[in-house]
Amino acid sequence: MDNFEEYIRQGEPNKAEKAKVWKTAIGLQEVDGLKPSDYLIATAKQNIEGDISIDEVKHLVDTYYKQNPEKGTGNRTEEADKVSARIAEILSEQTFTFSPAEYLSIHRRLFQGIYSHAGKIRDYNITKKEWVLNGETVLYATAESLKATLEYDFGQEKLFNYKGLSKQEIVDHIAHFISYLWQIHIFGEGNTRTTAIFLIKYLRKLGFREANNNLFEKHSWYFRNALVRANYEDLSHGIHKTDKYLINFLSNLLLDENHSLKNREMHILFNDTVNIKNDTVKSEFDTVNDTVLDLIKQDNNITATEISTKLHISLSTAKRKLKGLKESGIIERIGSDKTGRWKIIQK
Repeated sequence: MDNFEEYIRQGEPNKAEKAKVWKTAIGLQEVDGLKPSDYLIATAKQNIEGDISIDEVKHLVDTYYKQNPEKGTGNRTEEADKVSARIAEILSEQTFTFSPAEYLSIHRRLFQGIYSHAGKIRDYNITKKEWVLNGETVLYATAESLKATLEYDFGQEKLFNYKGLSKQEIVDHIAHFISYLWQIHIFGEGNTRTTAIFLIKYLRKLGFREANNNLFEKHSWYFRNALVRANYEDLSHGIHKTDKYLINFLSNLLLDENHSLKNREMHILFNDTVNIKNDTVKSEFDTVNDTVLDLIKQDNNITATEISTKLHISLSTAKRKLKGLKESGIIERIGSDKTGRWKIIQK
């Protein structure tokens, strides 16, 4: 990802714009803990340079996995590569219609050939264990009500008048709308990535042209967790729904503000002996734990030795931090200690 920065620094408009789109496309894979391959990065650079079109990128990626099916086995790298290319294509297009059909179309285009239900409304109920909720789940809309709920939310947004609102009031309203849209969870999988792309396109329609800046690259997991916190409440523990984290994200994105965007600030602990008031979130993670998690998100093959080197901590401390994250159900090890990889638990 850092290699794309050179195109932005050089300032050549066409290349810089393509680089921003690719950074967003690749960064958004983090919401599901996915990491695109080096092959995809290299192919994206060819597109930025103008050597190949986005259609050729998609064709090359498809061919690559047909010829090397083992490359995408087990770690969903194939999904990350193909969806990244498709996001780049959609974000490069100057087209958009604010409608449920557009929302469904984005999901279909992103996941066709990956999910059997691409572009389809789910016909089953779901729950998803969330790290930020300590394993609890948001209550999503029932399968029977999805279509009607989706149409209602779109209808209400179409009727909304932004005239006379301050920029902050506009951001607050957009946060409400997108959190409601996400909570419907109309898709079985790929809901957050689809919602993020729809949001970027909608923001552009509203005149926010720089809506695909590096926040979606660097903080896509924060974006997802903020959506979770906007839709979860447990009054028995004093926990209320709050849009403040999502508003912070959007304020940084659209108003060039500088709110802290740290996942640990959103993490909830359920402790019957502690009275949580005013949605003050108690976190079980210290700074080192949070940094270890960030390193794993950047490289899920990272070793305890590499962590100790990067953080300037002892190897025993690095191993202890990894053990603690595993025992807390935040990460798990896939495969052997020598050849396996880390997985962040979000479902």
